[in-house]
Amino acid sequence: MAPTIRLTEGSKAAGCASKMSPSLLDSVLKQFPRPSDPNLLVGFETSDDAGVYRLTDDLALVQTVDFFTPIADDPFVFGQIAAANALSDVYAMGGRPISALSIVAFPAAGAPETLERILRGGFDKMSEAGCIILGGHSVRDDDLKFGYAVGGLIHPQHIWRNVGARPGDALIFTKPLGTGVISTALKQGKAKDSWVSAANASMSRLNRDAADALHELENQNHDSSPIQAVTDVTGFGLLGHAREMAIGSAVSMRIDHKSLEFLPGAIEAARDGFVSGGLKNNREFLEGCVEFSSTIPDEIHSLLYDPQTSGGLLIALAPNLADQLLASLKHRGVSGRIVGSVLQRRSPLIQIV
Repeated sequence: MAPTIRLTEGSKAAGCASKMSPSLLDSVLKQFPRPSDPNLLVGFETSDDAGVYRLTDDLALVQTVDFFTPIADDPFVFGQIAAANALSDVYAMGGRPISALSIVAFPAAGAPETLERILRGGFDKMSEAGCIILGGHSVRDDDLKFGYAVGGLIHPQHIWRNVGARPGDALIFTKPLGTGVISTALKQGKAKDSWVSAANASMSRLNRDAADALHELENQNHDSSPIQAVTDVTGFGLLGHAREMAIGSAVSMRIDHKSLEFLPGAIEAARDGFVSGGLKNNREFLEGCVEFSSTIPDEIHSLLYDPQTSGGLLIALAPNLADQLLASLKHRGVSGRIVGSVLQRRSPLIQIV
């Protein structure tokens, strides 16, 4: 019998942990001016999840692109996760994904059956989202990579940004943390099957249900603006994406580590030192603006810096509506929790208690 191929064995970093260092991106993007086009509603200046370009007074285009190295050994599952991760950026803006183009980098000596399974996994998840794959582009590459450029539609006056959080807002998060440390353990052949199954299920779940709960909240409270800021938590970890929201909103945040949910095995994997290069980059970039209470163990530190792949939505909203949103999330089977609050701007920028 031919040996079983493990996709994660051939990659230097898994999933969103393969993203470039946030400090490098931050230093480079600062050099570019914002385009002057008045129809550009959301660009790269606040590191938002997707760009938004106005087409008419009632319609705008949401565009994003996301691809990465394998985070699962099964090709079909890897394709599903890559698709869910790319779609998440559109959901995080409040948009509806409609079309996608695949991006493939595949080894010349790779088995056609492996590529077919990856593409089929992506097709399966895009079909679930009601998003049509129009085509794509592929190149030969020794390092396997896969993902999508996704386009969606949104009303120009109903865009969720990663900025706009206000002091007093509740912070709600919708998925458990730990995909990065578990995928690192998987690469090293040390992850338990139960850890991997739970992580794969979380990563392959669309953020559509969480977005639907937010849309429902908006529709029920249309006379106010209950949703202040939304972002999906991916390669820069919970703290990296919270930092972007805090800086862009000119606020600070307090996060209660006991309120966070972690994937099965995540704490154990972090405690055993299964940390990726992406986690180390995040920690190096963020340590100066984050303060942990002295009693919080090191493994929790790691998990808050841990790069997430297809992670949950981090939401800042009016506190009196938090229970209403949590009930709507629960009705849809989404694991939503209040994990902290928004504060007046102070030092440290983010406090973990």
